[in-house]
Amino acid sequence: MPQHRAARPHRPRRRARRFRLGRTLLILTLALVVCGGTAAWYLYREVDSIGSSSALGDDAPKSTNGSTNILLMGLDTRKDQNGEDLPDNVLDKLHAGSSDIGGYNANTLILLHVPAGGGKAKGFSIPRDDLVDIPGFGKDKIKKAYGLAKAAEEERLRGKGVTDRSELENSGREAGRRAQIQTVRAFLGVPIDHFAEVSLAGFYHLAGALDGVEVCLNKPVKDRYSGADFPAGKQKLDGRQALAFVRQRHGLPRGDLDRTRRQQAFLASALHQVNSLGTLTNPARLLDLKNVVKDNVVLDKGWGVLSFVKQAENLSGGKVEFTTLPVERFAKHHGEDVNIVDRDLVRRRVQEETSGQAEKEKKAPHGSKDGSKDGSKSSPSPSHSDEQKIDGGGVPCVN
Repeated sequence: MPQHRAARPHRPRRRARRFRLGRTLLILTLALVVCGGTAAWYLYREVDSIGSSSALGDDAPKSTNGSTNILLMGLDTRKDQNGEDLPDNVLDKLHAGSSDIGGYNANTLILLHVPAGGGKAKGFSIPRDDLVDIPGFGKDKIKKAYGLAKAAEEERLRGKGVTDRSELENSGREAGRRAQIQTVRAFLGVPIDHFAEVSLAGFYHLAGALDGVEVCLNKPVKDRYSGADFPAGKQKLDGRQALAFVRQRHGLPRGDLDRTRRQQAFLASALHQVNSLGTLTNPARLLDLKNVVKDNVVLDKGWGVLSFVKQAENLSGGKVEFTTLPVERFAKHHGEDVNIVDRDLVRRRVQEETSGQAEKEKKAPHGSKDGSKDGSKSSPSPSHSDEQKIDGGGVPCVN
């Protein structure tokens, strides 16, 4: 009995210790949650404030019907934002040759039209070799507007005595962006409200920041030029594989056109992951995204990175309809292969589609009217109902 009486007072003390321990753990957990939320908020602000460019211009014409036109530019350069060569180990992973290849061509040009009210978005891919008027440079391939203007601006600044490499690079790139935007705007005859420029290495680093990006292939592929070597079906690609996926054009049925569709599919999948994997509330993922954006992405001033991500949700979940603008025929210009286009036809197509006047024609094969062709040099015109040989389970399957 004495032992029994002596044991009773210990129970409240044990309960008190357990309560204090539980309370301490709860406080620590709440502190971590609050700190994590604060870190995520801070990084959210950081991510949304970098990669800014004034190239669009304050006086640029804007859409007036509540819709938004976004120009997506994929810059084919092996340089970083400061014009320095990418490290050899990065170039090896990119499987894209030396830093002397590619120049500053905008090899990917997509006008993304997001209608007011959140309806289905429409993406218009502009074939990179279309022969168009480049303001100040005459007729040339549309992809060259960036590089031509960049080189001209740097030459002008050197003539004024500027020797600082960073100033030359930054000013040259701003001139290149302005020229590319103006050229596309003049060609299509529609306003451009925002733009996003992504470097070649951006595909690689974005895939890494997201721990891989899911894609789907209709057939297995193997290409020694890009390094693409993938089985058919749905699969997750790391950074090196993702770049090979979006760069391959050799051995594909429609060459450049199939490469464009791959870029569209990769972008749709990546943006879907950004929005669905908790990236915007995860400090570690936000930090990775910040580093990718800082080195590989440029947006127009005042538009933030995360504003772009939210706007670009229209690319995922089947909410976008892609088409490649028509080409009339192929020719030579100053010894180079070019696409001859009917500017009036192209303008009419884009303006009708973005104003809602072409809904009744949306099932018709693009590029089948007026004897026109699509942007591929090796295939018949595409249609919106391309046969899907494999079900990607929500991920678009491409060749």
